[in-house]
This record gives sequence, structure tokens and C-alpha cells, in this order.
Amino acid sequence: MAGKSGIRQPLLAWITSARALIRLVLISNKDISKIRWWLILKNGNRRFRRESCKLLGSSDVCLRRFFLDMKIGIVLVNYKDYAERFLAPCLESIRALDSAIKPDIFIVDNASTVESKVYLQVAAPEARLITNINNDGFAKGNNDAMRVMLEEGYDYILLLNMDASLAPNALMELVAAAESNEKAGAIQARLMLDPERKLINSVGNATHFLGFGYCLRYREKYDEILAGPVDIAYPSGACVLLRSSALKTIGLFDEEFWMYNEDQDLGWRLWLAGYSCIMAPLAVAFHQYEFSRSQSKYYWMERNRLIAAWKNYSGLSLFVFFPALLAMEIGMSFFSIRSGWFKEKVKAWSYLLNPLNWAYLLQARFDTQALRKVPDYEILPLFSGRIWYQEIDHPLLRFVANPIFSAYFTVGKMIVKAFKK
Repeated sequence: MAGKSGIRQPLLAWITSARALIRLVLISNKDISKIRWWLILKNGNRRFRRESCKLLGSSDVCLRRFFLDMKIGIVLVNYKDYAERFLAPCLESIRALDSAIKPDIFIVDNASTVESKVYLQVAAPEARLITNINNDGFAKGNNDAMRVMLEEGYDYILLLNMDASLAPNALMELVAAAESNEKAGAIQARLMLDPERKLINSVGNATHFLGFGYCLRYREKYDEILAGPVDIAYPSGACVLLRSSALKTIGLFDEEFWMYNEDQDLGWRLWLAGYSCIMAPLAVAFHQYEFSRSQSKYYWMERNRLIAAWKNYSGLSLFVFFPALLAMEIGMSFFSIRSGWFKEKVKAWSYLLNPLNWAYLLQARFDTQALRKVPDYEILPLFSGRIWYQEIDHPLLRFVANPIFSAYFTVGKMIVKAFKK
């Protein structure tokens, strides 16, 4: 009897869905909104409502009633004069969100001063302010707010850069995409450049198999209509909706990363743990993105990409890709000398070779591998064998490094898949 009952319940739910669809087809357009309201309110089953998100489209007025019982928070991180430069348009876009969702705003003020605290309290009186005396990095700043939200039972957390702004329906579309895919742990908005709003900042981020991360289709024109959310290797932290239940499983940002690649590591862990990362094309945000050429950036990027690979790859993958990694390190050394940031490259190596950091590196790998539900051969198709750094374009990269490493990656994937690891 228990077996029959287990089969009967999902069958009845789908019959109900089919009946609802037939009614939608038979009624006039004038009455569609009323029936859609009925669809959402008739059945309290969350799975059914998730199917409704798939079938009806997320922008309809009916979904607003569905979202009323959700608890959603937005995290903004400030540092020094960042808020004075960017907060006003960002906050204006949050206040103008076209949805029944009333998100709570959390602002984390790193290296907080009396002046910055007063400014934030006046500019954003509705926000909950978290102040940090020191600047302990972008990763920890976001974590400080996310910990509070997880303790208070928030369903979703939106990480948003202060130099980004949301389209009126962006949050509605992000949540609808999440509700239509219960495995989605991270949902990135389609990021467009600001003020060049017809050009792409990121439609998801790609991971090169040697740890580099980059924006997909940066500065290309967006002129197509995607049918729905698409899988991505990892989301940009500039505008990403995170599922709280997934964060409770995999943890928050790795604070040792401090800045750069922390979103890559988080996305990688989500895939390992059986979740997915997607980009919702109907959720649009605008980002005042600039490629920073500060020397310190290269230290964090070089160090953190190697940590991410060390933490997340299986032992077999590390073994297979190590020769390519070693060759890339030699190449990056020459490139850093020519580009003037060799000291930062040496500093990254020094961190990894310092015995004082080995306890963290070993524990981080152990904790990450303990999450594993998905083997590498299922995740590697999301990765790339080519590096597309639009700001760092060089003939040697295009015509020598990319073809060689792409071929190596193709063979490496075959080896990993052969061993089912």
C-alpha cells in the first residue's frame, strides 16, 4: 500500500497540472491572469508551484503571490569611498524592483569609519549595516552578511556589487529560475556593461582547466533570445542569487581567497556537491565593470586559481593535468617578467610553498572532497581548454598556448572519463 501511495501522489500532481493546462488553452486571454492566480493558490505543494514557474513564465503577476512567503536578502559590500561612488544608482534599482518580493538589504562596511557609517545610514536607512573595523576581504565581507541571513532563515541571498544595478524584473526572474530548478545552487543574472548596455559583461563565467577564470562573451553584443537558463561553470559574484539550503551544505566563500576566484571556488564546490550553476538570461543587471591593472590583482588571481584547482580536483585529475600546470607556470613566469608583475608571481608561489599554510591547504582539500557527489568527468565538460582574456590578448596565447593546451585538455578529459573519476 505504501508503494502505491508513493506512486499515486506524484501522479495526481501531474494530472492536476495537465487539467490546469487544458483550462489555460480553453479560456480567453482576458481570463488567463485569473486562472494563473488560481494555479498558484490552489495547491500549496512547492514542487507543483515550481512546475508552474516553468509553464507560465516568471514575469506574470500570478507569481508575485507565490513569492510573498519567501525571505530574500541582498548583500552589498562597501570599502572606503565605494558607496559614495556607486551606491545611489544601485540602491535606486533595488527600490524600483518590479515584484512583490520585498528583499532586506544588508550593507557590510569594510574598514569602517565614523564617516562611512554615517554616510551609509543616511543614504540607505532601510539597510541593516554590518561594520568591520578592518578590511578582511571581499569574501569575508559577504560571508558576514550571509551568516546572519542563514541564521535568520532566509530562502535566498542575492550578492550584488555596489557598482551594479538591477533591471526592474531581475529579482523576480532570478527567483523564478531558481524555483524551476531545485538543483540550482547559484543563479547568475545576465550581466551587461554600464553604460554600454548593449554589450555583455558576463553571461556566466568559464573555468580554464588550469584554474583561470574569465567572463563569457565579454564585450559582445547580446542580440539573441535564449529559451531559458543555461548551465555555467560558475557565476560572477557581481550579481548572483544563492540558494540558502545549498550554502548550508557546501559552506560560504573561502575567506582565505580574500578577493578574486572566491566565486569560482564556490561554483566548483556546488557542482561537486550535486548542485548546478545557471545563468538566467531574462534576469538583467548592469555592471560598471573595469579591468583592474593593479599589481596586487595578479597575486590574488595567480595564488587563488592554484588553490581552487588543488581543493576541487580529484587526485586523478591533479595527476593528469600536472604536466600542463607545470608548463603553464613556466609560461606565466616569463609573461609576468615581461608585464612587470613577477614579484606578485613569486609571492603567490611563496604562499603555496610556505609550510605555515599547508595545514589550511590540506584541510581545505579534505573538506572540499568530502562534499563530492559528482565525479570530475561529469564536471570537466563545463571547463575550457582555451583562455579568452579579452584584456590580455597576445599572439602567443591565441596561436600557440591555446591550441596546445586545448588539445591537452581534450586528451586529459578522455583519460579521466576512462577511469570514471
